[in-house]
Amino acid sequence: MSMFVITEGLPTENRTTAPPPTAPPRSPFASAARGYVSAKVILEFVAALLLLILSTPLILLAMILIKLTSRGAAIYSQTRIGKDGKPFTIYKLRSMREDSESLTGVQWSQPGDTRVTTVGRWLRKTHIDELPQLWNVLCGDMSLIGPRPERPEFMPTLELAIPLYNERLRLRPGLTGFAQIQLPPDSDLDSVRTKLAYDLYYVRHMSFLFDIVIYFGTLLKLINLTHQTIGKWCRLPARESVENEYVQMTLPSATRN
Repeated sequence: MSMFVITEGLPTENRTTAPPPTAPPRSPFASAARGYVSAKVILEFVAALLLLILSTPLILLAMILIKLTSRGAAIYSQTRIGKDGKPFTIYKLRSMREDSESLTGVQWSQPGDTRVTTVGRWLRKTHIDELPQLWNVLCGDMSLIGPRPERPEFMPTLELAIPLYNERLRLRPGLTGFAQIQLPPDSDLDSVRTKLAYDLYYVRHMSFLFDIVIYFGTLLKLINLTHQTIGKWCRLPARESVENEYVQMTLPSATRN
């Protein structure tokens, strides 16, 4: 397996490691789903194991295509920030050129990113590149549903610029989630701030039924339905409601509605 695994990012001699974020303070959120959190871990472990077994032939096929069409390992590892600010190693099928950040440094991927390979564009469009993260779910670093795990290099800036950003660390990061089925990938601070509103809405309203809806929405996303269609078919909260709830959370308690 070692011949297929690399660490994507800056070369070791040039890489700067951001300090791990401080674990967030005691949460102001009253969790109404504490019992479900324990059951969720067990249910997702079983589901991830079954999905990994079923998807192994597809992962192997994708690895072969990557190796045949571009230089480098088929699977790469990268440090991400998990629950309570704990770093962990995430695994994905490589969709970019090897050492794609050696010249540009760490940055968000943009639409039409020239670093993405031909096979990589197909992997990203079908989300097959995410399948190795099922192993992260089995290891307990991730959930099937939750906020996406951020890179440590971005954390100091996001913590300073976006109120309550650390509150998303209350849950294990997810392979999919409420924000993921309603919004495009992060591209700048404004997009991260909007996605945080969705992440914190999920933190506050997490339940078994909400997760079922998100699973259904993920299936709709995999067949390339629009975010608007997914929201309508799944009867998800409107963006205005989600963002208004986030704004209320950032206000001093004396001024909240």
